[in-house]
Amino acid sequence: MVLEEIAGLIGGAHVLSRDELAGRPRDFWTKEPTRARALVRPGNVAEVSRVLALCNARGQKVIPEGGRTNLVQGTQAAGDEILLSLERLNGIADPDARSATVMAEAGATIQRIQERAEVAGLRFGLDFGARGSASLGGALAMNAGGLQALRYGTARSQVAGLEAVLSDGTVVSHLTPFTKDNTGYDLKQFFIGSEGTLGVITRAVLHLHPLPAGADTALLAFDDFGAAAALLGALRAQLAGTLSSFEIMWGEFFDFNTGEQGVGTAPLARGHAYYVICEAEGFDPSFDRQRFETLIASAFERGGARDAVVAQSERERREIWNIRENFDAEIRLFGTLVDYDLSLPIDAMESFAEAVRRELQAKAPQNRGLHIMGHLGDGNLHLTTGVPDPEMKPLIDELVYGLIAAHGGAISAEHGIGITKKRFLRHSRSPEELALMRRLKTTLDPANILNPGKVIDVTGPVTLEGRVAQ
Repeated sequence: MVLEEIAGLIGGAHVLSRDELAGRPRDFWTKEPTRARALVRPGNVAEVSRVLALCNARGQKVIPEGGRTNLVQGTQAAGDEILLSLERLNGIADPDARSATVMAEAGATIQRIQERAEVAGLRFGLDFGARGSASLGGALAMNAGGLQALRYGTARSQVAGLEAVLSDGTVVSHLTPFTKDNTGYDLKQFFIGSEGTLGVITRAVLHLHPLPAGADTALLAFDDFGAAAALLGALRAQLAGTLSSFEIMWGEFFDFNTGEQGVGTAPLARGHAYYVICEAEGFDPSFDRQRFETLIASAFERGGARDAVVAQSERERREIWNIRENFDAEIRLFGTLVDYDLSLPIDAMESFAEAVRRELQAKAPQNRGLHIMGHLGDGNLHLTTGVPDPEMKPLIDELVYGLIAAHGGAISAEHGIGITKKRFLRHSRSPEELALMRRLKTTLDPANILNPGKVIDVTGPVTLEGRVAQ
């Protein structure tokens, strides 16, 4: 009955039935069929509001769906939920050069927003590998990070104003184009990073930045982690704010991904402990190149870097980045992939990596290797291993998440919590914080219809003391 009512609100052509979804993979990462009651595709904010109001009244669970590249089962349905796609809400307004902002709807992809901004001579600062398929709404709901968070910040930093629809259909719209808005609670932050559990993001006003005139990219090899971290500090201090990316790869990942099974020939010698990709984007190409090369050369003079290459063309730049971004060979190697996205203080990264390697060999010697890489500039590492038996994954989870907590880190840096990390959230959030999260959820979504079971469980009403009543 509820599907017929929704069809009456948005048109039957925009309601896909259970049978129509059965042949569709659940997401980009798995070929398992989609298990949901239906997929609905409203065409504007008013339709989103009416659909949610109806579902709330009928007690129908709803899972907001973005570009389907989620890594933590954040949009997984159990079978009776309705998937809510905003793919038809994909408009992007003309960028406003004076305020350096652009308004975009939640279904617009990150790449289209980037391209629209570049035509106007501006840069949208959010960027990551799934840019061509990831939607703005999904990226904001997950507070995505990516390759240039060092310079521009995470998704949260890109937003000037936001519009979202609550579970009962209420539209909360504050689409301001200015940076300073000290008018009470910053309500948009309830929805950014909430993974669709508190409301459905429909539109946003995004900050833009001047479009750089050129990029300088280098790949360096180190045998000492401290020397690599020291280069980060030096480039931050001496590149006048133009350092956009500072990526690190542990040697095992670099050696494998530049070997016979990987992306091809290594631009410099394998066998070092660490490899760094650094990139600066400035506005005076000739001066910027000279300064960049001087700083890279000084890394040798200080005795830190063991080898280095500076890209001399866009082709060479893409080849360097492909080492970092291409994971096809890694996926084939590991079979049953066990991967983690975490944040750590930079000073704790080396000891954390050593502890993981030691514990992995002691407790899961059948592992197929340990690949570590990530965004050193913003404290984010990605750690991947593989095991012959999927039943071993819980053991690896306990090992890794326990070590993250012991080293003062966060269990998720940019991929979110979803279902995959929910039971480990206690490693990064205090009981008081978890209780407040539950209270926010029950206040904004009292019927628990929005993405239930993700991030945090609410099994009953929350008491004033923050406990979940049974």
